[in-house]
Amino acid sequence: MKVALIGGTGYVGSYIIDELIENNFTPRILVRKESHSKVIQPDKCEMINGDVEDEEALRETLSGCEAVIYLIALIREFPAKKITNERFQFRGSERVAKIAAEVGVKRYLLMSALGANPNPSSSNYMNAKHLSEQCIKNTELNWTIIRPSSLFGDPRGEGRPEFCMMLDKLMLNLLPFPSFLPFPAPAFFQGLNPLKAGKYSLSMIHAKDVASIFIKCLKDDDTIKSTLEIGGLKEISWTEIVTSIAKVTGQKVIMVPAPFAVVATIAGLFDRFSWFPAGREQLEDLVKGNVCDSSEIFKKYQIDPIPFNIKNLSYLNTKGQ
Repeated sequence: MKVALIGGTGYVGSYIIDELIENNFTPRILVRKESHSKVIQPDKCEMINGDVEDEEALRETLSGCEAVIYLIALIREFPAKKITNERFQFRGSERVAKIAAEVGVKRYLLMSALGANPNPSSSNYMNAKHLSEQCIKNTELNWTIIRPSSLFGDPRGEGRPEFCMMLDKLMLNLLPFPSFLPFPAPAFFQGLNPLKAGKYSLSMIHAKDVASIFIKCLKDDDTIKSTLEIGGLKEISWTEIVTSIAKVTGQKVIMVPAPFAVVATIAGLFDRFSWFPAGREQLEDLVKGNVCDSSEIFKKYQIDPIPFNIKNLSYLNTKGQ
């Protein structure tokens, strides 16, 4: 069985390729010319040159496949460069759904995000994810939508962005700081109560577990026309995430309450610059928290989820980067 991957050279895509091959599927991957080195196990994959706006390449990728998995998402938007969630998340998934129907691919798995919603005050990221979901739901395809919480796990090189590694590089190591002093890591709080600083939580889930669930759903007809919210079994606070990263990388940190309104204003001024560590909308999504209960899904598919802990963050060590 051949499965088309759109976004297969990315972070989650690399783990899904491994799972597909392990389960005797043949991945067929849409690959930009400059991204061939990012394909995991290339000798066991079929690769089609092109991108998500190339309809001819999409037809070639989808033709003869029994399913398609759409994974493309943006960490940051840069509208001046026409790099937007609307273009690559919503319109891209919409285009793939249209061509899938034309060439006879019935099964469509979409990676959305926990928190996707139509609220105009939400981030462009979450809005685009919601629009992608609605688009797929309004087709005759046998769709399944999977909404992960925040992910962790070794990105395995090639410049793939990963949440914890980005925090390490872009927050804890953004500026030179004396190693004998604890780094003042921001613990954001909304409103006027600093006692709530850093108390928001994420259901951190390993990318390998996300990939496993995708393949389980691919083989499970009961998930057709269903939306699954997935996250790790434990809710991890922002403070625990930051201090865990610091322990792994041998850093000293002290969590310092930071009023979110001030930080968001600064981010709003500078987030159009790629050197700035985070966009305003990213930070707004972060402080809302992002948790769910996935225990029944793990039980159903007999998955023992990889916990978020020091041992499983070892890829953050300098030698691993």
